Amino acid sequence: MSKKVLYTLEYPVRCSPGILFEFLSQPSGLQEWFADAVDEKDGEYSFSWNGTVEKADLLEMEENKFIRFRWKHMAKDEYFEFCIDKSEVTNQTILVIKDFADKKDIKDQSQLWEYQVKDLFHRIGS
Repeated sequence: MSKKVLYTLEYPVRCSPGILFEFLSQPSGLQEWFADAVDEKDGEYSFSWNGTVEKADLLEMEENKFIRFRWKHMAKDEYFEFCIDKSEVTNQTILVIKDFADKKDIKDQSQLWEYQVKDLFHRIGS
């Protein structure tokens, strides 16, 4: 089995960090764009797509800055993260997504994120 590699995607967003963070961290916000249904109990998130449930642990979070999850079935050193950054030049909000994938799958995984982020931007009016 090949070791997965970390990759990073960045998307400029026309939205305040506070509003964006709600969509990245709250079950109600996440189910608007990321999954069909999202539940959270004691730091464990359950994400449902078409009746299939995947569970993830909340590893770390700093309000309006970032949130990091690890899928239950993934290696201990792998995670996915949503980070909110600001461009120092334009002062624009930037959504940074960090995720792990096999090298050969990064393009496909990036396209999946692209599709989901488009849905997010539609929901927040960006």
